Amino acid sequence: QEQLVESGGGLVQTGGSLRLSCAASGRTFTSYAMGWFRQAPGKERDFVARIRWGSGDTVYADSVKGRFTISRDSAKKTVSLQMNSLKPEDTAVYYCAATPRLSIRLTAVKDYDYWGQGTQVTVSS
Repeated sequence: QEQLVESGGGLVQTGGSLRLSCAASGRTFTSYAMGWFRQAPGKERDFVARIRWGSGDTVYADSVKGRFTISRDSAKKTVSLQMNSLKPEDTAVYYCAATPRLSIRLTAVKDYDYWGQGTQVTVSS
């Protein structure tokens, strides 16, 4: 059974940092692309970043470029999202997702087949 489990969320002040992790199990996700999305209360789920497990190539949302870094650890089967210079508008539930698709962008919710349960990130002003 495929499973993605996020961890690392929490409360941080503006300008602080957090590191989210996503542990993948139950399937060989190493041929997939892995993404991070976020959803603030009353808003749609938005793309944050994605990485291809094999090549390591990445795509970022404009709102997080230069502040967030996505990476993967094949040995540990984890994907991480390092978030620096956090802003109150980064407050949301963050979701890890996986897809076997080979499209170039893979920035839409509909592109992903597997989802974690989410982890809350709150940035206080």
